[in-house]
Amino acid sequence: MTVNLLITGASGFVGGRVAATARRRPDVHVRLLSRHAPPGPAYVHGDLCAPPSLRGACADTDVLVHCASRIGGAEETVRAVNDHGTRALVEEALRAGVRRIVYVSTAAVLGRGPFPGVRPGEVPIAPASPTSRTRATAERHVVDAGGLVLRPHLVYGEGDRWVIPGVVWLMNELSATLTGCEALQSMIDVDTLGRAVVAAALSPAPGGGVRHVGHPEPVTVPDLLAAVGRELGEPGRGAAVDVATALERAAGSPLALHHLGMLTVDHWFVDDAFWKDVDCSPGEGFGAAFSLAAPWYRAFLQGRVS
Repeated sequence: MTVNLLITGASGFVGGRVAATARRRPDVHVRLLSRHAPPGPAYVHGDLCAPPSLRGACADTDVLVHCASRIGGAEETVRAVNDHGTRALVEEALRAGVRRIVYVSTAAVLGRGPFPGVRPGEVPIAPASPTSRTRATAERHVVDAGGLVLRPHLVYGEGDRWVIPGVVWLMNELSATLTGCEALQSMIDVDTLGRAVVAAALSPAPGGGVRHVGHPEPVTVPDLLAAVGRELGEPGRGAAVDVATALERAAGSPLALHHLGMLTVDHWFVDDAFWKDVDCSPGEGFGAAFSLAAPWYRAFLQGRVS
């Protein structure tokens, strides 16, 4: 039996992988919600900033996969998309009789940490930015409707313009790499995340709630920095400083302090049963996946420098 899947955010980093993965499934008919939808059966017009435009968008939909989020920008725009837009979309899905709603959120709704092996529900929501606050509200809309929320932490791979490039930028800003930091980070490559989202959307297992989605093996900061140095060249010109010195050097840069705050404390989220529950492999892990993505990162970073 064919499953009719409606995906939002398919032009984005994660949503694009979700759509590509779903389209490879012969048992799935994929439609994409877009405010610039071209004519044709593969697209549905709808704008999360204009809730009335969503009326009828979920007709003939079995599963809604909501990957669209506004990240950064004016707070009213972030709220319009992430909070009000998600609420209107969920209401429309319920009105249309959609049997499953999956929302791709972020572990950032939990705040800054440290998070040493935290399982779903073990720590309270404590978002630290308008983006995270409104995505936390979006989660409530989905869970209240019986839907499933998926929370990845650091997502990397081809198309990543924030995680690995942010690490490279930070090390160059400090003119050094870090030493003496053993923090653990939950990471997942974007292709595996795409597979996981589709597997969760199509899983016969019932149930909503919140799940953490990361590779079962967390990545240590030394391993992360060593892989970046090996594949992309030594950031920070090969020098090394401890965390205290790095914080001193970053004192005048709020962005650098933000990156350091994320990198130097544990952000390790545990939900190993997720992979069995949705019958999906988490893949080989960071080392193998990052090596495959390294040529893309090199080209991207060279393009930014030039």
